[in-house]
Amino acid sequence: MNQPFTVLYDDGPCLVVNKPAGLLTQAPRGIDSLELAVKDFYREREGKSPGENIYLGIIHRLDRPVTGAISFARHVRAAKRMADQFQNRTVSKTYWALVEGLVEPDEGTWVDYLHKRHGMAQAIVVPEDDPRGKKAILHYRVRGHVQGGTWLEIELETGRTHQIRVQSSSRGHAVLGDSQYGSTANFGPVVEDLREQGIALHARLLGFRHPMRDEQVVVEAPLPEYWPKMGE
Repeated sequence: MNQPFTVLYDDGPCLVVNKPAGLLTQAPRGIDSLELAVKDFYREREGKSPGENIYLGIIHRLDRPVTGAISFARHVRAAKRMADQFQNRTVSKTYWALVEGLVEPDEGTWVDYLHKRHGMAQAIVVPEDDPRGKKAILHYRVRGHVQGGTWLEIELETGRTHQIRVQSSSRGHAVLGDSQYGSTANFGPVVEDLREQGIALHARLLGFRHPMRDEQVVVEAPLPEYWPKMGE
């Protein structure tokens, strides 16, 4: 497998890469995934044979059509310490999104209750008193505007399935290209397999404590080249 990602940070057991659109973070045997590509990266660097087992801690995931910074851990201890940071919400995650329409006001907080539909890779907004719902909180600010849409910077306080995509869409501001949640706009290079189509959602910044040295790490992921030029 050709390396489909760019390495953003590589220090000890910590690796952060820039995930491309259309690639699953993790997948069943026989299906390409970022996990397999990263394992191949380590095998080649460490001189291991193609069939030799490689431990790789999957700390968090990005949706298939989403791009940007995602972290992995090379050994169990680092993976546990990193996972604890995500569990305790001490990791900072900043996303950039291009969404349909004019978002007002220029900054705010969206709070919803989301339910991941059983057996489906899809989430919906449910009433606060629905026992199936899990609280979802994000903070946004408008960074600018593009034709037919708004450029948002988003800080996630919680990490629910498809959270940004669902919360934006439920307010009439679907992420550009996200046909699963109602977008009618095209975004990014056209691909034959619609499952590999990208959307205008990018994990821009990832901040965490290095699990072995307890130093603060902040990693910035450059935008894909097909995004409009927005004065980063």
